Amino acid sequence: MAHKVGIGYDIHRLVKGRKLVLGGVPIPYIKGLLGHSDGDVIVHAICDALLGALGKGDIGEHFPNTDKRFKDISSLILLSTVGRMVKKQGFKIANIDTMVLAERPKLQFFKPAMCRVLANTLKIPVGSVNIKATTQEGLGFGGVKEAIAAYAVVLIKK
Repeated sequence: MAHKVGIGYDIHRLVKGRKLVLGGVPIPYIKGLLGHSDGDVIVHAICDALLGALGKGDIGEHFPNTDKRFKDISSLILLSTVGRMVKKQGFKIANIDTMVLAERPKLQFFKPAMCRVLANTLKIPVGSVNIKATTQEGLGFGGVKEAIAAYAVVLIKK
């Protein structure tokens, strides 16, 4: 098969006492994402999308939250590992499209840096990475600022 598509999703609760990292970029905010790793929902969603496109399960199978090696690890390390898996299977990443659901903080000015960091980590052109952000208009977990979630869709090709 010349092309494969994968979809990923992740969500983490916002808590005090944690740094907020999204798309590999530290974001100044009063809360951070609770997780075994740094809780970067954008990177986790991309990892799941890439693993799905490869037919290789999900992030929890490869980097379980029961493994102390991954405690507080930068999610970019996980993404780099998954990127090497893509290459080893003979594929290249054609593009990545993400959607972040967050009421706060506003992410508009951080998106270009996120795209650069993600592209550099995966060794792909920055134009192959897109990040969109939206609110939930005050509704649900995101609307009441309890969590941040992200979706990712990827296309890989031989």
